[in-house]
Amino acid sequence: MRKLFSCALQLSYSLPLAFLILLPSSALAHVETGQAIGFVTGLKHPWSGLDHVAAMIAVGLWGAQLGNPAMWLLPVTFPMVMSMGAMMGLLGIPLPGIEIGIALSAILLGAMVLGEVRPNLIIAALLVGFFAIFHGHAHGTELPPGQSGLLYSMGFVIATGCLHGIGIALGLVHRWPVGRLALRGAGACISVMGVTFLWRALA
Repeated sequence: MRKLFSCALQLSYSLPLAFLILLPSSALAHVETGQAIGFVTGLKHPWSGLDHVAAMIAVGLWGAQLGNPAMWLLPVTFPMVMSMGAMMGLLGIPLPGIEIGIALSAILLGAMVLGEVRPNLIIAALLVGFFAIFHGHAHGTELPPGQSGLLYSMGFVIATGCLHGIGIALGLVHRWPVGRLALRGAGACISVMGVTFLWRALA
């Protein structure tokens, strides 16, 4: 299982590189001017929005609740699909309702943690992957001018993995009765935050 997780994680981190290689040279014309800055910007970007942080930690919490193999599959699925969404954003492919999708991700993923919902593993992965598209597209469209799209993508994928890891580490307390209650409370808080994000998106 650890070897499978390691391979999948490496694949998720390499997806931005694979996709960006396919970009036309004109889309990568700015790569030479913002190398290190692009990576640092990408690394900081997911932490700069509470909506991103809440949803990504919720993925880790839910995975920890579900246990193996979901504990590893969900945090790998999210960055893999997120990379595809980021590619859409970098290429300028429109995706309607991005902010609404991000807000709903916090609401529903928080609700999964609150209710200790245990769906089929494939359904759980599809749900996580669906919301990852919106998060990835938001990251991709917010690439600052003059910075490297490749290193920016690598940065926010790594940051996303860190946030999932935090969620998993916190979620391990579900082994104890008090910990289970604490996790459900955290899920409720994330859902409430999501409602706030949704209200702002619709305002």
